[in-house]
Amino acid sequence: MRILLSNDDGYFAPGLACLAEALSVIADVVVVAPERDRSGASNSLTLDRPLSLRKSHNGFYYVNGTPTDCVHLAVTGMLDTLPDMVVSGINDGANMGDDTIYSGTVAAATEGFLLGVPSLAISLAGFSAGNFPTAARVAAEIVRRFETDKLHGPVLLNINVPDIPYDELQGLEVTRLGRRHKAEPVVKYKTPRGETVYWVGAAGPAQDAGEGTDFLAIQRNRVSVTPLQIDLTRYGQLDAVKEWLNSHALVSTRS
Repeated sequence: MRILLSNDDGYFAPGLACLAEALSVIADVVVVAPERDRSGASNSLTLDRPLSLRKSHNGFYYVNGTPTDCVHLAVTGMLDTLPDMVVSGINDGANMGDDTIYSGTVAAATEGFLLGVPSLAISLAGFSAGNFPTAARVAAEIVRRFETDKLHGPVLLNINVPDIPYDELQGLEVTRLGRRHKAEPVVKYKTPRGETVYWVGAAGPAQDAGEGTDFLAIQRNRVSVTPLQIDLTRYGQLDAVKEWLNSHALVSTRS
């Protein structure tokens, strides 16, 4: 099995190294990751300059671009054959609910999915304990399951693992994305030169963390696995928008 591994924390991130080590036992792994932390890069592609691909002392390749750049470059220009799977992570922090829209970790997996490759995004839902081996073990188990019993249809899974020792996990749960409140306000302050600068505020608390959500699964020390899709069309509003537009002559129909 051939796996393309990427992340958004950079090629030097401990979560990436831990995941590469765990997956290398069961697959042929190629790592292509950003040269620096690109958290929050979402699905952005670099179109205003060329990209460079370099190899680190540990064998990992790194790109001066976004997580999406890394996967796109690897699949369409670097690798001789299509990988069997794209795995992104291990992110240092959760990617749940609305976080998935901004997440570079999820974006790297999404790019693999869009290129026709089954893809997983792996995140460690916590910032303090650093239980990357727990998340790496879970990821390896899911990859093994996929190898022996493939899911039918396109595969894009967002996986969040509690930041606890493996033996304390309370199982695995297939979930939907929860919802957050709006983000905290930006933090504004003056630099020593008197310039006003702003830090984007932290994500708000969970608004929808009820039964079946990724938030509740993590709260219960369960691994959250959420299947994602890319179609953003709001089908339930198609007729309403059509009727609304047809009631106003916005565009002339004269020949």
